[in-house]
Amino acid sequence: MQIPNFDLAIIEKSKIIDYLLNINHKRGGSKAKILLNYGYSPENWQQLESDIRKFHLNAEVSIIKETSYGIRYEIISEILTPIHKPLLMKSVWQIDKGTEIPRLITMIPE
Repeated sequence: MQIPNFDLAIIEKSKIIDYLLNINHKRGGSKAKILLNYGYSPENWQQLESDIRKFHLNAEVSIIKETSYGIRYEIISEILTPIHKPLLMKSVWQIDKGTEIPRLITMIPE
């Protein structure tokens, strides 16, 4: 199963630049170091967004959880990085209560 409405998924620019690719972020810093080593950069943040859409939103959902905020979906899949090496990542998406559009919560290297 794929995430419902995956083709409309929201991936905020700030989620990528200020969190996933920010080595100074309290929780995202360790993720940023890995992603930067695989060729991603804040200057070319669109590449990471594109790769997430291409390799994760087309993949099968691994786990579905209902939370007090909505339904969460986890996907574990490789992405082919800018340095042409695969990187296994888990992405977490949420469809908030009262909405139908998934949004990216986080990505975690596996």
